[in-house]
Amino acid sequence: MKRIVHYFPDLSKGQYQQFEKLEELYKTWNAQINVVSRKDIDALYEKHVLHSLGIAKVQGFKSGAKILDVGTGGGFPGIPLAILFPKVNFYLIDSIGKKIKVVHAIADALNLKNVEARHQRAQAFKQPVDFVVSRAVTRMEDFVPWVRKNIKNKGSHRLGNGILYLKGGDLTEELASFTKAQQFDLSNHFDEVFFETKKVVHLPLHP
Repeated sequence: MKRIVHYFPDLSKGQYQQFEKLEELYKTWNAQINVVSRKDIDALYEKHVLHSLGIAKVQGFKSGAKILDVGTGGGFPGIPLAILFPKVNFYLIDSIGKKIKVVHAIADALNLKNVEARHQRAQAFKQPVDFVVSRAVTRMEDFVPWVRKNIKNKGSHRLGNGILYLKGGDLTEELASFTKAQQFDLSNHFDEVFFETKKVVHLPLHP
């Protein structure tokens, strides 16, 4: 929690309490349904919560915005972002039903009214959104066709409507055909060694 407060010092008391509850909730649920790697559960705040919040360092979301988290797994990056942006609507989807069960339970425990979790594939999601967020579900060339249909034409944020993708390593080859893609190094925002190779990739899908 110290890391979260250090990098996001303006949290309300309610947001602080929600972030604080994440460790106990995920440890409890992870013992039943494995949604976080066993070796990572003790580094939950660094490798999952803070990593998810890296998107917020690149682009904040305006009130009323709609965000789709594809392949959310146990709720990353969607749950931490939903805590940080309580006036933004988040749709968290995953093709594995038991993972969505965990997302439902955690969202309910935190009283997150701005989260809707669905057992659904990206191809079946029909609603228009401002941004699609995800944590390296697949290569960009496969991911874009799944979600392009969902991106609203008109945007109101600093970055153009499209994809905000958490990725790591050298992405030169993967992004070669996406000339509009921008890479934002999370090492510019977070000091921990874990973030040295971590990036947020922004790919606008409309002008």
